[in-house]
Amino acid sequence: MKQHVDKSLRSVSKIAILGNYPPRRCGIATFTADLTNALLSGPTNPQVDVIAMSDESDYVYPEAVIREIPQQDIAAYRQAIAFLNDGSYDLLSVQHEYGIFGGETGRFLLTLLREAQIPIVTTLHTVLREPSPSQRAILAEILELSDRVIVMSERAVGILAKEYGLGSEKIDMVPHGIPDFNPIAGRVLRELLDVPGPMLLTFGLLSPGKGIEYVIRAMPAIVSRYPGLSYIVLGATHPHIKSASGETYRESLERLADSLGVAENVRFVNEFVTSAELGAYLGAADIYVSPYVDRNQITSGTLAYAVGAGKCVISTPYIYAEELLADGRGLIVPFRDPSAIAEAVVNIQENPQDGREMARRAAAHGATMHWPEVARLTMGSFDRAAQQHWSRHAASVTAYRVRSIIPTLSLEHVHALTNDTGIFQHATFTVPNRSEGYCVDDNARALMLTAYLADDRPLTPEMARAQALYLAFVCDALNPANGRFRNFMDYGHRWLEEAGSEDSHGRALWALGTLIGRCPIESYRGAACRAFEQGCDAVTATTSPRTWAYAVLAAQEILSTSPLHEKALALRDFLADRLLHQYCAFSTDRWKWFEDTLTYGNARLSQALIVAGRARGNQSMKNAGIESLTWLAQRQTADSGVFAPIGTHRYFSKQQAASPDDYSMFDQQPLEAWVSISAYLTAFDATADPFWLKEADRAYGWFLGDNMLGLPLYDSVSGGCRDGLHQDRANENQGAESTLAFLCASLEMRKAAGLVAAPAAMAL
Repeated sequence: MKQHVDKSLRSVSKIAILGNYPPRRCGIATFTADLTNALLSGPTNPQVDVIAMSDESDYVYPEAVIREIPQQDIAAYRQAIAFLNDGSYDLLSVQHEYGIFGGETGRFLLTLLREAQIPIVTTLHTVLREPSPSQRAILAEILELSDRVIVMSERAVGILAKEYGLGSEKIDMVPHGIPDFNPIAGRVLRELLDVPGPMLLTFGLLSPGKGIEYVIRAMPAIVSRYPGLSYIVLGATHPHIKSASGETYRESLERLADSLGVAENVRFVNEFVTSAELGAYLGAADIYVSPYVDRNQITSGTLAYAVGAGKCVISTPYIYAEELLADGRGLIVPFRDPSAIAEAVVNIQENPQDGREMARRAAAHGATMHWPEVARLTMGSFDRAAQQHWSRHAASVTAYRVRSIIPTLSLEHVHALTNDTGIFQHATFTVPNRSEGYCVDDNARALMLTAYLADDRPLTPEMARAQALYLAFVCDALNPANGRFRNFMDYGHRWLEEAGSEDSHGRALWALGTLIGRCPIESYRGAACRAFEQGCDAVTATTSPRTWAYAVLAAQEILSTSPLHEKALALRDFLADRLLHQYCAFSTDRWKWFEDTLTYGNARLSQALIVAGRARGNQSMKNAGIESLTWLAQRQTADSGVFAPIGTHRYFSKQQAASPDDYSMFDQQPLEAWVSISAYLTAFDATADPFWLKEADRAYGWFLGDNMLGLPLYDSVSGGCRDGLHQDRANENQGAESTLAFLCASLEMRKAAGLVAAPAAMAL
């Protein structure tokens, strides 16, 4: 078992930073490199490694980059977090900008963050006041998964509070870092540039939206007063813009300058310059102009550099500029207003004392933004995140160490129940009962087991063959005549019905969705996707809330890696809304449930709402899932404190709620323990509340003998699981459902406890 230590008592000493990195050309790459160097130069001397996000270009990275993630390769995200979880890293620092991560609005990042077992600090380079639904949902989950959040402006704190309900206690304000600039380099460059009059400067990767055309339109009025003035536009065209449309934007600006008669006064420097070269240009400039046209711009490294260099700055009133240039540190002009830009330039030139005072105030403020100070503040945020993270999880880690000693798992009984058709549904003691044949329910569960085993690790040839076998059974179960999955097949390979139950249909879809979301074998995913799409239309006509829940969970598995899958997205949202409506219709102050009766597989209903609510950023839906699951957990705890699921002998109805003795606590089924464990762990992921880990531990103990009879259900000799707990004994038969429930529950618990998920003894 992994040894757990109290990490809350030590400082962060080994950091992984996730973001773009040079030679990739963008502001995030420059920022990540500067932050890395500043942290390495700090007094605590941490180890800092970079995981670089890569687009379609082939980059040769420096030694600081230990791993790269191709932006659209979902498997690489999983491999990266598996690497971090298995290493000795104290913390993951995420540099977030929607466009640098794969999937719709950067959704692939969530795949990595959801699996992280180390503290996370996310630095937000964009905070939108009016996000799209997708942007809102993704950022809401990022904020939830992060232990702390770093922003670069006070305005961002207010936006996060208003739009996402994020309290300031979780946020650290750390300014954008700037280097020290060499003033001598600026004087030398000024001579090399041969600028006879005042020099205006704008720099950064060139792309539409930077507003440079409005400065050029201001130039005739400026040049009429100062004929020797030059406007330097410094920066290469953004690589993505250049790839899509070449130099069209730059050429349009050049034509504009020529048409206005100021081509001799506007110079384009088509280069991606180093920080030292940029410092020289800033030193040479008299006025820096930041003419962005997007009011929502929440940070700007170029503006931060100009203020830090002590320049006179003219800017449009985007969010970051209004904050950074307050108190006389710069001039604000309206958006898209060339005449206002011209007037501001002339005023600075004609009132040099005012210009010097403006530059002095900018430089004084910039002194608080130098990289050593930014690194100190950042390390403070990292240490707070680590202390909070490990303190919050200390109780749950202790619970695992004391109670959940997960046994060495074996697939021998699964192997014994499986032939070349699929897995038999029943056994007499440990001997397969061939006369009862097969069912899609159990082959779907077996398929899910293989997906859990293979999650984020290579499949053995034996495992791949077993996965193909169960997948083939589920796909064959689909009746093309009605789009429904058949359930029962006899030993002679004859289907015994045209359509199985609604719930068996939902379970088949869930298994297919799980495979699609987790399997690394493309051909298997293709076969599963075809069957899923053929079978999902029939779900909308079903009436079982469990069927809806299984389909919601299936859809979300697919959306975790294919966020634009239209059928999965529509299915999840439609059925999650229906499930929430069902809960609101049946729940009362004393009966927090979806139906008038507690029957079987109950916790999956709550789990589906939690999963869908998190994915959609729907707090009401998530809260309903947590509320109902909390109520269910109370119903499933005996007076002695052990897990006691609703028995199948007689279910528990709303009318009996006032008299719990009116229903039977037996026969208790292994499936209920797995269902509850899975839902409890989902609730923990959504809330970080150790209560849910304790509940999962309580439910898992049921398998090992921590139940009302004190009898183990798990059979360490066969590797199977007994079929249930009667009032006076355990059911000694070890069928597929019970054994698969125990194994799937064990894998989920092992993953939550941070253990190795698939020991060699489990290979099929």
